[in-house]
Amino acid sequence: MDFFNKRLANQLGFSGLIPFVILSLACWVFHPDWLPYLIKAQLAYGIAILAFRGGLQWGIALMSPNKASDEIRQALLWGVLPSLIAWCAMTVDAGLGFLVQIVGFVVLYRVDKRLYAGYNLPDWFADLRFRLTCVVVTALAITFLAANLRQ
Repeated sequence: MDFFNKRLANQLGFSGLIPFVILSLACWVFHPDWLPYLIKAQLAYGIAILAFRGGLQWGIALMSPNKASDEIRQALLWGVLPSLIAWCAMTVDAGLGFLVQIVGFVVLYRVDKRLYAGYNLPDWFADLRFRLTCVVVTALAITFLAANLRQ
């Protein structure tokens, strides 16, 4: 995939981590009165990113017309699940919502890694996804701890 700009993908990917990191740190630095707003913002951003991530499977599948229809169908079906996981995280209390998101991001990475093996993606892409997932999961865990220990 020569057309895929590694530098730009890294810049955009890591830029997308800024709200996760800032919100998780703010939960520990700001006055506890702010905690409900920070928790809500972190949950909302996690939901948006988890749902957004599902679209990647659609893009990969649509750009791979030579794949077997079963593989395309699997990628398209899997592409819908992150949105459903994100929705589930929204329908439960904040503590459980963070756990649902953490599990969602970890499962998403593991399934993605398996799916990526069958597509013509650059080698660095799975590594980027791993690093981004690690930061997201850590930020969500830090916010989860703040939500349970600082209230």
